[in-house]
Amino acid sequence: MKTATAAVLRFTHLGLENWRNFTRVDVELPRRAFLVGANASGKSNLLDVFRFLHDIVSVGGGFQAAVRKRGGVSRLRCLAARRYPEIAITVNIGSDADEHAWEYELRFTHDKLQRPVIQKEQVRRNRIVLLDRPLPEDRKDPERLTQTYLEQVNVNQPFRTVAEFFSTVRYLHIVPQLVRDPDRSSGRRDDPYGGDFLERVARTSAKTRAARLRRIRGALRVAVPQLEELEFCRDARGAPHLRAHCEHWRPSGAWQTEEQLSDGTLRLMGLLWAMLDGTGPLLLEEPEMSLHPDVARLIPQMLARVEQRMSRQVLVSTHSTDILQDEGIGLDELLLLEPGAEGTSIRPAGDFAEIKAMLQGGTSLAEAALPRTGPPKALQLTLFGG
Repeated sequence: MKTATAAVLRFTHLGLENWRNFTRVDVELPRRAFLVGANASGKSNLLDVFRFLHDIVSVGGGFQAAVRKRGGVSRLRCLAARRYPEIAITVNIGSDADEHAWEYELRFTHDKLQRPVIQKEQVRRNRIVLLDRPLPEDRKDPERLTQTYLEQVNVNQPFRTVAEFFSTVRYLHIVPQLVRDPDRSSGRRDDPYGGDFLERVARTSAKTRAARLRRIRGALRVAVPQLEELEFCRDARGAPHLRAHCEHWRPSGAWQTEEQLSDGTLRLMGLLWAMLDGTGPLLLEEPEMSLHPDVARLIPQMLARVEQRMSRQVLVSTHSTDILQDEGIGLDELLLLEPGAEGTSIRPAGDFAEIKAMLQGGTSLAEAALPRTGPPKALQLTLFGG
């Protein structure tokens, strides 16, 4: 049997217990998924599961830092959790040829000092257990249970593939103001909000950077027809910039750096760069923000091309009717988050008979699915100020 490589691995299944909005989750994950749900239903918190796994294995991170970054175990634990206080994350990792090549399970709570402690850590490969903690050594020395084996290079060699895969997870939610003022994120690397976006472009080799910018320029010209050129440059201080040459009323046009470009242009620029940067799972949060509806409508097609060309998994949270108008989105690719008294549930659109029936009747996926995610009393907002 051919072994799946890190370049084509993806998350194939997710199980959660008592993680933030979710008391229990058991859902298959396609290569491309769109997460839809009401405000505060847990879309961001669901994406944060994968960021958490990334943080566990990241340089300068680890289990303790990942939990502390999120405010501690008490902040992570679902408010609806009662009988079983442990937080549990289980992911299956595989490829199209072998969807369950790897399985990683982590259960944790906190001790009397409020420190996160591991209750269980298990790694399976092709259903064969490679690690099952607590080990006898852990019981003799409970301090060992403050770290995962996954983050320790001296012991994770048999399942280092899992750690390396988690490290490839990327999250992007560009904040244009941070791109324009990178001093706000000075000294940070891999800032998910774009504070180091220009530095990230600068760190890319000149040949790769030029090739990516050519492709981005071609795509940008669809959204910004006046844009003729896009290039990387440094100012007199050596600070990196992206500048675009745009046509306007002057015959020679004008050069504009990120300081003059619109929020929508910067967000689209960051989105396109993220698609080309890396091979691991890409997490995108509301990519439609600041974009014209006609541009947002093209996002699923762009993601489909990335998926086909790079075999890269993309998980997207969205409220956009325009994005969900794309006829290429399958019922298994649309995951609906529905809040309830016992936490938020997650189900693919294909599980809903009424959505299937509406699609068969000629209704679009957006029209069939999005009304299920709206607040039931939204019209009462019109009374505000009365």
